[in-house]
Amino acid sequence: MLITFIALYILASISVGLFAARKVHSSADYVVAGRSLPLHITMATVFATWFGSETVLGISSTFIDEGLGGIVADPFGAGMCLILVGLLFARPLYRMKLLTISDFYKRKYGRPTELAVSIFICASYLGWVSAQIVALGLVFNIVTHDAISQEMGMVVGLSIVLFYTFFGGMFSVAMTDFMQMTIILIGMGIVAFFISGKIDGGATAVIDHAIAAEKFSGFFPDITPESILAFIAAWVTIGFGSIPQQDVFQRVMSAKDEKTAVRGSVLGGSFYILFAFVPIFLGYSALLLDPETTSKLIETDSQQILPTMILEHTPIWVQVMFFGALLSAIMSTASGTLLAPSVVFAENIVKGLMPVMTDKKLLYLIRGTVVGFSGLVLVYALNSEKNIFSMVEDAYKITLAGAFVPLAAGVYWKRANTAGATLSIIFGVGTWLLMEKFSPEGEGICPPQLGGLFAAAIGMMIGGFIGKPAETEHHHHEHPKS
Repeated sequence: MLITFIALYILASISVGLFAARKVHSSADYVVAGRSLPLHITMATVFATWFGSETVLGISSTFIDEGLGGIVADPFGAGMCLILVGLLFARPLYRMKLLTISDFYKRKYGRPTELAVSIFICASYLGWVSAQIVALGLVFNIVTHDAISQEMGMVVGLSIVLFYTFFGGMFSVAMTDFMQMTIILIGMGIVAFFISGKIDGGATAVIDHAIAAEKFSGFFPDITPESILAFIAAWVTIGFGSIPQQDVFQRVMSAKDEKTAVRGSVLGGSFYILFAFVPIFLGYSALLLDPETTSKLIETDSQQILPTMILEHTPIWVQVMFFGALLSAIMSTASGTLLAPSVVFAENIVKGLMPVMTDKKLLYLIRGTVVGFSGLVLVYALNSEKNIFSMVEDAYKITLAGAFVPLAAGVYWKRANTAGATLSIIFGVGTWLLMEKFSPEGEGICPPQLGGLFAAAIGMMIGGFIGKPAETEHHHHEHPKS
């Protein structure tokens, strides 16, 4: 019965995605949905940026293991990213009418900077998309009671997401996101209500138990340099590192106007932080509902705590609601993050190497890249030994060190120039890589990605004062000497 309902849901998602694909007539339609989305769909697709496998399975299990202090990066840092994008970046970037976030670096700093940042962005998505594919494999494995292995589940899940993303691009992502967010809200809400009814004392008992176990303490760091810097790194790794990312950019830039882009991003990010506590509540409820099984899973694979509780302690209709919502969360995130690096690779790496490319050929190239990147993601996912939460958190270290400072400075600092961007990238990525090798996170005073961010800021300031003024450089790029 459960498998039948899931199959029907998947068919419905594919149908919605293919229906939306009819609107794709150009690369702008495919990448940013023709900049036509209203507020409710913009908010839904921004919310879906983060509400994926790591929120439902990763954050809930991390909270059980480490408490509130373990989930600073996500949902708090991730939600902050979306809010900051809305408040600080949506308006200026929307007015530039860019196709990708890397187009900003090209327009502001030139081709070499565009190429370097594009490579960083594409590389960062391997871990992020792979986390979603690992989660899809886990879900198919669980709901079929091992009839489908996790590896085969990854193949099946990726194939489904690839199918409708290939044809419809951002239009399909947006329409399926709206449908899937509706299912998430209804499904998770009903499941939370049902689970709280099965526990003596209801939701209050769950919260009291978490308080007694000191899961809500330890959010703020100890007053030591190591703890403070680790706390800051947890906030900014996703909070800043994911701002210069194509999936966030394309969802916000798909709005029908800049006011909608701002509001959709701020509302989507705020709601994400709040709603992330629903799966946290559900996961922690397992400790009271089935302490023996939960304790065993904490020792083996805490990511299975929530789905195992649902399968063993709820009727079929609740299982349908939960796994429908879970699949919605994973698929909505996976589709957007599969599209994003493919667009950047085609538009900002390959297209720049070719003298002439029509919009139609660019569209073919993007679709082909979606297929190629899917293959890379599958190989990475099948060979990764990290858990979902770690794969997501690690994904944004390179863009934090190599892309955030040039973006922020390029928007808000008049002296930002090519020399500054070049030194920022060299200092930032170089420092991060050296610290990862000689002083990995957890062993040194300063986390490597935070050291990279500081070095990137220093590089930008040095270049900004010794290089040519940005206005002169821009004029030179636009009007080269004959």
